[in-house]
Amino acid sequence: MDSLIYLIPVAVCLGAVGLAAFLWAMSSGQFDDLDGAASRILFDDDPQSNPPKHSPQDLRRVP
Repeated sequence: MDSLIYLIPVAVCLGAVGLAAFLWAMSSGQFDDLDGAASRILFDDDPQSNPPKHSPQDLRRVP
């Protein structure tokens, strides 16, 4: 029973820290675009305009 004197305030403090971190994340815009990151990987916005400088044969040659 004596340990509850220490554990209850520690649990309340950890809960308050977690709530503060969640509120900070909400106010800083961390949860604004939930679908953007999931669909961003599907689209290639940066096409390669230059061909690679080395061909596979160049990579096999070792000096």
